[in-house]
Amino acid sequence: MAAAPAVLVLLGPTATGKTAVAVDLALRLGGEVISADSRAFFCGLDIVTDKPSDAERRGVPHHLIDCVPIDGSYDAMAFRADVERLVPEIAARRRVPILAGGGTLYLAAVLRGIFEGPGKCEAFRRSLDGVESSELHQRLASVDQAAAAKIHPRDRLRVVRALEVEAASGRPITEWKAEAAPLPFRFETFGLLRDRDEHRAAVEARARAMVERGLVQEVARLRGCGLTPDRQAYRSVGVPEASAYLDGAISRDEMLNEIVRATWALVRRQTSWFRAQPAVSWVSAAGRSPADVAGEIAAAWLAGRESA
Repeated sequence: MAAAPAVLVLLGPTATGKTAVAVDLALRLGGEVISADSRAFFCGLDIVTDKPSDAERRGVPHHLIDCVPIDGSYDAMAFRADVERLVPEIAARRRVPILAGGGTLYLAAVLRGIFEGPGKCEAFRRSLDGVESSELHQRLASVDQAAAAKIHPRDRLRVVRALEVEAASGRPITEWKAEAAPLPFRFETFGLLRDRDEHRAAVEARARAMVERGLVQEVARLRGCGLTPDRQAYRSVGVPEASAYLDGAISRDEMLNEIVRATWALVRRQTSWFRAQPAVSWVSAAGRSPADVAGEIAAAWLAGRESA
């Protein structure tokens, strides 16, 4: 029986330089990148997600970028199925599959597994539309304390999903997840870290660059193409803030500050999840070039192949 394909996983919070490192790794190892960025799936969210340009991809094939229309939806189950399909295809080309990104929900579906619980119930979700997020979190705590402890009270999407699963099945989502299994590949996971001050500065620089590159204009265009508040892509950091600016609710400076605040909150949530992920080889990206970081990871990956 053939050995399961080996997959290099590159994870880390937003603004740690994963995109450039992944491209350099692919060039060194002969790889192809599978994006695990939770919003790069959507067509048109280029500035919002800091999507790599053709020049920045440097000829490296990238998968699962621009694969969902702006008014469409994409979930962890679909991502898992796509990765399950793509990894053997890439390996068959004698290339290295490089799964890179910071989308914790999507990475969890691949690395930890995803439960095949009840499907979405739009009627149930609509019944919760007028309920405050804090109240929903309290309801979750009453039926699944373990899930409530892991899900932030403001993470409405995940709170609603947990309530939906319990209501439909009579079983808490925690029990369903305990039965999940990772995909049957050999994962070697590397994580990027920056020191707090440098990381905060990178987040602020990223936000300013987004605005200077035309974030507001991109969001205005996408709103005209079907990007409304009820769409999944609308929840991307930068979209609600730019929309509020376009609607005259906040100033340009307030928009920028809100983007920084929301991005840093995302970084904290991602970091918490990554720290709980087992078997991660952590690599410092502080003050280092993408090439330097990629060189360290490539050497570790090749050493692992020799000892396998």
